[in-house]
Amino acid sequence: MNTPNPMQDDFLATHRAASRRFRKRLALGMGLAWMALCGSISCVVTQPVLTRQTGENAWAVDPQRLEAHVRFLAVECRPRDWSSPAGLAKAGTYIEASFQQSGGRDWKQTFEARGRTYTNHGVTFGPESGPRLVVGAHYDACGNLPAADDNASGVAGLLELARRLGMNPPSIRVDLVAYTLEEPPFFRTQDMGSAHHARSLASEKAEVRAMISLEMIGRFEDKPDTQHIPFPLSFLYPDRGNFIAIVGRFSDISLTRRIKSSMQAATPLPVRSLSGPRWIPGVDFSDHHPYWDRGYHAVMITDTAFNRNRDYHTEGDTPEKLDYRRMAQVVQGAERAIRELAR
Repeated sequence: MNTPNPMQDDFLATHRAASRRFRKRLALGMGLAWMALCGSISCVVTQPVLTRQTGENAWAVDPQRLEAHVRFLAVECRPRDWSSPAGLAKAGTYIEASFQQSGGRDWKQTFEARGRTYTNHGVTFGPESGPRLVVGAHYDACGNLPAADDNASGVAGLLELARRLGMNPPSIRVDLVAYTLEEPPFFRTQDMGSAHHARSLASEKAEVRAMISLEMIGRFEDKPDTQHIPFPLSFLYPDRGNFIAIVGRFSDISLTRRIKSSMQAATPLPVRSLSGPRWIPGVDFSDHHPYWDRGYHAVMITDTAFNRNRDYHTEGDTPEKLDYRRMAQVVQGAERAIRELAR
């Protein structure tokens, strides 16, 4: 996840100090004024459906397994930034072994950047040809940091999805991809691992039904004033960081709604969504945006990163601060969404 600019940090700090009572009083008026002014933002806020799957597949995603993945990546593979080939290689070997154990068809995509070789690791389930879904998460870190939420959490979710899809392969092709080089200095460049993968799909004219980026899915907060959405969108979202968000563009709104509905039906975890232009801060801050650039529909599933996680890109982003029970619900919801999109 890319680092927010200082101006945004200053504004968020000011916004957090504002009165909650004042925000609630102004919520309706300011929200409607903003919508009228822009005429372009579609924010769909829906209360969670308090239902879950029943039977042998209920709560099948194991929080302890997710925690083990996160701890290995955040502790054993540190550092795993672009300038630390040993850490990246150790993380890559771990991901590759997990993909192989899933029973899918594992593969690699290598490329050169700044004189070094880097690797995306992937695994495929379902038919070899035909339309496909792509689900990805980046395994590199920003500098010599633990980066548990950003983004060992997303990779852990990817590995658990591989295990689940291997037990019951989908009816269409699903590619799970662990990307390298999402973080600076490669963010928003053509050397992002996801940019290389998106280009390869476009070159082979692959029929991509949808792409889903898992970007920070492990931090949850129940106290007031723990969720900070940039003004004026803050009037339309809760001030408690106890939900997962699905983020896309206007042209992805149908995809966003389908994924949201699937995730709500799978667990009691609150799910919120945002469909809007790319200039909203954070909307394109992950591996989904290179797929937009290639004409594919793509969305991000996220805990909203620096809008909630105050340890973002610091030494404080450690494994013990993640909520693995709710993280398991995110993965369970993502699996259901994948299976419904694959119909």
